[in-house]
Amino acid sequence: MTDHSVNQKTADLLNGLRRDIIKMAEHSGHVGVALSCIDILAALYAEVMNCTPAAVESPGRDRFVLSKGHGCMALYAVLAQMGFIDRQVLATYGHNGSILAEHPIAGKVTGVECATGTLGHGLAIGAGMAAGIKLQGLGARVFVLLGDGECNEGSVWEAAALASTDKLDNLVAIVDCNGLQACGACDEVSPAVRLADCWKGFGWEVEEADGHDYRELVRTLGRPATVGKPRVVLCRTVKGRGVNFMEGDLEWHYRPVQGDDREEALKGLADA
Repeated sequence: MTDHSVNQKTADLLNGLRRDIIKMAEHSGHVGVALSCIDILAALYAEVMNCTPAAVESPGRDRFVLSKGHGCMALYAVLAQMGFIDRQVLATYGHNGSILAEHPIAGKVTGVECATGTLGHGLAIGAGMAAGIKLQGLGARVFVLLGDGECNEGSVWEAAALASTDKLDNLVAIVDCNGLQACGACDEVSPAVRLADCWKGFGWEVEEADGHDYRELVRTLGRPATVGKPRVVLCRTVKGRGVNFMEGDLEWHYRPVQGDDREEALKGLADA
């Protein structure tokens, strides 16, 4: 898979991150989730966010919250690529005693701002961070990545209402709209939900982007917010993106990548 909107260096980066995910996925499910959001995370950490390993404790750093914590293989791969954690640690993912659990744990992994995994909580945490940053007079931003299925949680909309009321224009929500959730297609589970209309109804500035177009992601995610309004970017993605036999297949929400499947996936990425 080659994205012609990026140069070869960036294409190699994205391909390498997907290979890292496939290798980690030998020990757990949720590979499809990680592959659908890896381009988003790469764009954030490589070009959009003001957050580096050297400044990971700085009050002025941008913050990232992975609300869909089960997609943490993508986050771990990016943190390793950007130098927050040792790449060798990726091989321990999912093993007993590893700092890389199947949902991120705060305080153990450099760059992980908070523990997540109980869906629907990340936006509230991010809104609290954004409010605190404003009280301190800092210019930092908070980015929160949610899943489209996760937006069925009522707590998401409680946080959205609060963020709009408090005019948290330093808060950016990103929704990984891959169209699938744990038990089926989002359009089948909640057919009446129109996310753009929902976010607009809560007073947010709404934008859309191709979640696999790296350059478009950099432009859209990095764009300044309208003063006084939180912003959400709805990213159209494909679950399992980059591995042809996983794309759009809900089975890879749960299934680890082992044996012939693992070799086929890695070979396909090597040939991309």
